[in-house]
Amino acid sequence: MDSNLQNSAGDLSGLLIRRMTLADLEQVIAIDQVSFSLPWPARSFHYELTDNSTSRCWVAEVDGHVAAMVVSWLIVDELHVATIATHPDYRGRGIGKKLLMYALHTARNEGVIRSFLEVRESNVVALRMYQSLGFVEDGRRKEYYKDNNEDAILMTLNDLGHLQGD
Repeated sequence: MDSNLQNSAGDLSGLLIRRMTLADLEQVIAIDQVSFSLPWPARSFHYELTDNSTSRCWVAEVDGHVAAMVVSWLIVDELHVATIATHPDYRGRGIGKKLLMYALHTARNEGVIRSFLEVRESNVVALRMYQSLGFVEDGRRKEYYKDNNEDAILMTLNDLGHLQGD
């Protein structure tokens, strides 16, 4: 783990950020299901770990429990954040932000220069987190989320070389 990220754990001395493994899937799927009204099928996480060469999957572990997860796709020099979530028992501690920063730092080390994601317009907590890292809104997908026809806000971080929060 990057020493800056280890040091930023602060009161989370038991925080470990590492690659997701097949052994994590039960906990990852549980986080996804409790976090989203349209969770991914379990087979999608399995595919990301076993068959998708562009996939970069990470978990944040606290005292042996998966507290948060992120799946992203590295395509040429761009990183698309496909999903990120923190278990409700661990929210509000900055774990999701630390995990995303780690994924962005790691991608930057692989030559990534920008990152993209989409987020529900009602997800104010996530929007604030992304903005704190330098992501900016640059579009919308109307009625993207089919459970309630909510818009997705498209966000871009254009320069990972100057990642905020470093």
